[in-house]
Amino acid sequence: MEEKILENKSDLFEFASFDEKESEHIAAPQYSYWKSVWRTFVKNKFTVAVSILLLVLILFAMIQPSVSGYDPLIAPNINNSEMRFIKPCAEHIFGTDNVGNEVFDVVWAGARNSIIISFVCTFITMVIGVVVGAVWGFSKKMDKWMIEVYNIVANVPFLLLAMILSYVLGAGMGTLIFVMCVTEWVFVAFFIRTQVMIIRDREYNMASKCLGTSTWTMIKNNILPYLISVIMTYVSRMIPSLISYEVFLSYMGLGLGVTKASLGRMISIYTSYMNGYPHLFWIPVTVLAVLSISLYIVGQRLADAADPRTHM
Repeated sequence: MEEKILENKSDLFEFASFDEKESEHIAAPQYSYWKSVWRTFVKNKFTVAVSILLLVLILFAMIQPSVSGYDPLIAPNINNSEMRFIKPCAEHIFGTDNVGNEVFDVVWAGARNSIIISFVCTFITMVIGVVVGAVWGFSKKMDKWMIEVYNIVANVPFLLLAMILSYVLGAGMGTLIFVMCVTEWVFVAFFIRTQVMIIRDREYNMASKCLGTSTWTMIKNNILPYLISVIMTYVSRMIPSLISYEVFLSYMGLGLGVTKASLGRMISIYTSYMNGYPHLFWIPVTVLAVLSISLYIVGQRLADAADPRTHM
């Protein structure tokens, strides 16, 4: 009887196989960095609302000028005094300006150019600045002459350099992008260099160096991932700042010239009509303010969400 009982019980059990890889597997919940960033970002309802507003403004600024067909070189109603200086109404949402153009069309054409210029300049500046700054923070040889370059650039007045380059190269979008990028990348590189120097001598980096890991691999895998939130914070400040630079340069007559619509050029022209028609001045200023503030808020919240310390 005992033997039969043992035989029946043996059918209930089986030998477990041994897998070395499975034995080293750590049972932990799956974690995705970017999913965590997204969850942290959308927790704040105000940030989501501002993001939607910003997205609508950018899309509208990109699409509306193509639909309206506005051309800054053409003033179709210049000889029609009845179409000049119409105040905002149902038919003319933002009114008309001194030559009879729809201010609504002019504002969005200028906003599109400002957005394009700021985003292109930010992309170029950050790519060059981050790469150069990361290598600069590791290389002592490069540090010697890059510090001299930084000191020279930092002591050259930006407006003076912009004026010289604008007069030499001529007004235009390409010139304006070049003017805004030619020195800005140096400041980004210096900022990144400082951040890299803070973390380059940590234990895991010293261990990688002793194991023969190349400098670029250490930068790519050990340094830059820790700087994502810092870089995004810098970008959130740079985009509104570059929009302001474009407006200021255009206001000074050093921007896009008469061939392209510009918020700065609008503000410069409409300032003289502040007494009788203040809406001409305040409408482009308001659009500029809403764009800049929205970009800053969204950028800052995205930078906070990208900080791994907020995921705990």
